[in-house]
Order: sequence, then C-alpha cells, then structure tokens
Amino acid sequence: MTFASPYSHGFARLAAISIPSLPAEVDRNVPVIAAAARKAAQQGACVCVFPEMSISGYTLGDLAVSTRLLDAVEKGVELLVKATSDCAQLIVVGAPLRLEGRVYDCALFLARGKVVAITPKVFLCEEMDEHRCFTSGAHLGADASWYAPQIPGASEAPVGNGIVNVEDVPGLAVAAQVGTDAYAANPPAMSLALRGASVICNPAAYPASLGRSLQREMLAQATSHSGICAYAYAGAGNGESSSDMAWDGQTFIYQDGRKLCETELFPVDTQIALADIDLTALANRRQRESGFSHAQVGQLGKYWAVDIRLGVGAPGSTVSFDPWAKHDDTLPLGSEDAGAALTPAPSRFPFLSTSLADIDKACKEAFEIQVYGLKKRLQAVGNPKMVLGVSGGLDSTQALLVCSEVAARLGLEKSQILAYTLPGFATSEGTKSHAYRLCESLGIKCEEIDIRPAARQMLADMGHPFADGQAQYDVTFENVQAGLRADYLFRLANHQGGLVIGTGDLSEAALGWCTYGVGDHMSHYAVNPGIPKTMLQTMIRWACRENRFGQECTTVLQDILAQEISPELIPGGEEKLQSTQDTIGPYELHEFFLYHLLLGRTPRDIAYLAWQAWRDKDNGVWPADLPIADRNQYDLKTILRWLREFLRRFFTSQFKRTCVPGGPGVNVGLGLSPRGDWRIPSDISGRLWIAQVEQLLSDLEDEK
Repeated sequence: MTFASPYSHGFARLAAISIPSLPAEVDRNVPVIAAAARKAAQQGACVCVFPEMSISGYTLGDLAVSTRLLDAVEKGVELLVKATSDCAQLIVVGAPLRLEGRVYDCALFLARGKVVAITPKVFLCEEMDEHRCFTSGAHLGADASWYAPQIPGASEAPVGNGIVNVEDVPGLAVAAQVGTDAYAANPPAMSLALRGASVICNPAAYPASLGRSLQREMLAQATSHSGICAYAYAGAGNGESSSDMAWDGQTFIYQDGRKLCETELFPVDTQIALADIDLTALANRRQRESGFSHAQVGQLGKYWAVDIRLGVGAPGSTVSFDPWAKHDDTLPLGSEDAGAALTPAPSRFPFLSTSLADIDKACKEAFEIQVYGLKKRLQAVGNPKMVLGVSGGLDSTQALLVCSEVAARLGLEKSQILAYTLPGFATSEGTKSHAYRLCESLGIKCEEIDIRPAARQMLADMGHPFADGQAQYDVTFENVQAGLRADYLFRLANHQGGLVIGTGDLSEAALGWCTYGVGDHMSHYAVNPGIPKTMLQTMIRWACRENRFGQECTTVLQDILAQEISPELIPGGEEKLQSTQDTIGPYELHEFFLYHLLLGRTPRDIAYLAWQAWRDKDNGVWPADLPIADRNQYDLKTILRWLREFLRRFFTSQFKRTCVPGGPGVNVGLGLSPRGDWRIPSDISGRLWIAQVEQLLSDLEDEK
C-alpha cells in the first residue's frame, strides 16, 4: 500500500448507513442496501453497518414470523450477497432469520459473496414486545446453524457471539450487538471487546422519543471508551411504519469515547456516516491500560471467531476497499492532493481542544492542577518563599501566575514571592519591560540582577574569545548565561529561605531545549513540565478572556503573547530577536510529533498524520481561540525535515529527562516524567526511527 492510503497507516474506514427501509418489501430494500454498500466501498469503507432488520423492515408486527416473509428474506439475503460480491468489504446488515425452528432478530456478516457469520439479538426489547415473535439468541445451542443451501456460506456460517477478523486490515476485528443489546446491564459489546473486537457494530431500530438520541450516544460513548474500541450505530429511519411511533434514522460512529461523525436525524434518503478508525491508537491504549488487559472476560456462552480476507485488488473485486492503493506505488508521495483525506482530519493540536467551551474547561483544569501541585509542595515543607526568574516570556509568565494564585489560596503575602529579572547580553528592553509590568500588575515586587559582569568574568576565566571582544556566540556563551541565572536563583533561595520554582515546559523537555544541571533544567519544584508550549499560550489567552488577574495584567499578558519566542541569549544587533523556532523548528509540529510518538506510532505514520493535519490550513478545524495569523500549513518535505530534527533531539536528550525536578502531570500517559510516563535508557539510539524518515526524504528526492 502507498504512503497516501489511510490503510497503510493503521486506519480503517467505517460506514454507518441509514436507508429508507420499507416494511415487508424485501425486493425494494435489497437494491437500496446494495447501492449504499457499493457507494460506501467507492468512498473507501471496508466495513458497512445497516439498521436492524433493514432487509425486511423492522415494523412488521406479527408478520415477522410469517413464512411468506421469511422466505422472501432468505431470497433477499441471497440477492444481496450476489449484488455485493465484487465489493471488497464486510457488510453488517439486519434481518429476521429462521434458525432451528425459531425466528431470531439477527445481524448478518457478509463478505466477498458469502455469509460469513450470524449474531442473533440476545436481550429482546420489551417496549416493542419482541418476545411475541423472536427468541433470544442466548438460548441457541453450541451447534446452532442456519440451513440455507442456496445462499453461499450460509450453511457453514457460525451463529452466536463472535468476532470477524479481517486479516488484510491489521487490527480490524468486527463484532455486533443488535438493537437493545446495547441497553443491557452486561451488554455483549464489552465481552466482545475484551475478546479482541476493535469495532462494535450496532444495527438498531429504536423508536424516536424525547431524549432518546442523547441516551443512545451516551451509551455508545461509554462503551467505546470502556471497551477501547470503535462503535458504529445505524438506526431505522424513513420508511418504517408510523402507526404508533416515529423513526429518526440516526447514525454515528465513536472511537474511544470521542464522536467521529454523525448524520442528521429524520433523513428522507440514504445517509452515510464515514469515519476513519485509528486501529493503531486503539491497540496502543489497550496495551497501556492494565484495567483492560487484566479484566475477566464475561460469560458469552458459545463463542466463535472467523478470519477473512477482503482482498485489496483481488481478482473479482471491482470495488476495492482501498481505492488509493496503487500496485506500482506510483502515486506521487509529495503531491498535496494525492490520497484520501482522513475523516475526521487529525487534530493539529492533539494536546488541545477545538471548541471555546472545551478549551476554557481544559485550561481551568490544567491551571488547577498546577496550583494544587505547588500548593501541596509548599505546605509539605512549611510554606517557604517562592523564588523564580521572570523573563517576560511565556513559561515564566505562567509560573508567576500560578505562584500568585497559590499565595492567595494559602493566605500568604505577595512578599512571599521573590521575582527576579536577570538580564544578559541579549535581553531586550521589551521583554524586561514585560517582566516588570507583569509583576507590578500582580502586586509582586520584581528585582533586577544584571548577570553580565559575572558572565564576562566567567568567560574571561575560561579564555573564551568573547572576553577579547570577539563576537563568538557559541553554546558556551549561551550556557554561561543560562547557568548563572539558575545559580543566582538557587543561592537567593538559600539566602531568603525559599524554593526555586521551575518554569520549563513539556515541549522543551522533549527537545532537550534547556541547559543541563546548572541551568533552566533544574529547580526545587516545576509547575509547567506537563504542559506543552502551545497549551501555555492557550492558557494565557484563557486568562485574558477571563480577565482572571485584572485588566492591567490582561494587557501585559496580551503583549507577551504577541512577542517572538526567544531564549534571548545571542545579541541580535540590528537583526530581529533570536528566534527559538527558527533554530529548532515550529513547536506546533514538534508537539504533534511528540503526542503521536508517545502513542507508539512509527515515524512513517507520524509523517502521514502530520501531512494530513497540516498540508492545507483552509481545511479542518482549528482551536477556536487561535488567531488567524497563527494558522500555518506545511508541505511534506518540511514536515519530514522537522520530524527528523525532532527525533534526533528527542532521543539524544533523554539524559536530561532522567533527572528532572518534580512537577504535576497534566495529560495522562502523555508526559515525560521518568517517574511515571516515560522511561528509556539515556544512551538509547534513535537510529531505527530516524532511518525511516531519511528513507521518506530520499523517496521525495527521487520523485523529482
């Protein structure tokens, strides 16, 4: 498979489909189902789920057990199997079936011209009086079978609870629960997920009523999160009898508690909800969640497993589930319009939400975590003074806001916060002014210690060319300044009876963008280590929107947000301020790389996801509070160049992360603390990961 195909990167496209199903008109329903399945296949879906009893229609009353109708259903299944035999996809469709002399409400699994499995409903719906016509699948024996020799695969298809494993889509394991099975106290879905199902299909027919659609979604959300799976729901809609109720035709797909897509309620025609399921993310979270891996599998009774191959490009498959696959692999790797657009598009800022309400909620929660962590640490050691360097940049600004809030909650005077600005050779008047103004707006005294004389002396003592007037601004020149700042802060803390509050963030830790030991790498307690740089920007914007610290402070915060991110260690002269991102790359890309690397993805997959997320700034959803001017896009070559740099810095900087100060985690499982989230040897090689990026860059060059 090619780079441009979602199937080449651990994704599988699902379709949840609502059709206008007509009661007792099997000959009309089957062509509609077949056409919808074909359309979904052409759009790249390898799994389609249709509503409960969609072949026959659900609102049949006592006609559900009519021999005439059941004969027509069997004929309809035969026709549907033949009509979709050239589609390389798994179709999950509902129908009433005769099994061993009784009638069951079933989900049929169809693939490549045959019936491969059947799952009957277990928990019949009392509201719809289903017991009048149907028997619960819980009563089926271990040797149950459906005898329909004219239908390919019917006589051999296993019946009951089980999973269809799609071998040529790694990680795709599909199971079904029918209708009200989802409402049971112990729904089959959870047992099936624990057995290995990564996708749960729910062919359903729930009558519409006030609040029911929300109820269904809450169940789907909970099941997909607890079962660490995808959940595809397709409900009966237009065409069903309205004698006593209405039918809303709802469809949606969830993954791990997050809604990926949905269709409108009460559709007139066929509606298809498409979503790309991240099978890699599901597998990785299942590996990390001990509560999932250690859970006891529920009692399923008879259990089956079927292995199938859909066959990408196989003979007889005129409609491939992967229309982007090219056997000769000639699809231009760098083409911006090549391949499928993931549905939904990957989040550009995976550590952040997109809606303003969710952003505000996350910012408040993250701030409270920071405040709790520092407050607890101070109380544990007798409420000492808080000592920190305030540069006028993002990190120290957020740290100072946290210190101010902690002082207020502990009932401490602001004099307990000792803020220092420590200008060096490249400190601008703008940032220094921001530091003073910020402290003043918070009622905190700011003192200045000019580190340049001490720095000159240290550089002279070691014979550095700068001491002789040469403009040599190397790493020694930079780290002498960074180290002195930290040294002053620690000695001030000793002198004043305080703790040094660290300001470094998660993004800097990932890239090793800190001065080891004697620099900003070290503190007594850090408040930002679990928060990436872009989230710090978001939190400061939130503080401005809330006017949390007063209008004077808000004005200063807005000015800080508008300035260039810079360490201010190299004099710029007439040139612009030293830019961190010009040196190490865009933080927004590095944070994207970090997030997905911590999820266990390969560099190839990370590059693909970044390409999908960042190739076109006009597509996809941006965080609501991000200024339009800050909305960027990157081509694949740029993404690969910075991914290579990220991996190089990430692996060579582990030694800095093995001995970092304590600080509160914010994003569970996505931190770099050696005491919890991330543990690897400090001398580990990243060659295996970097080599894959090098190969992709080489492929791009070969295309020219």
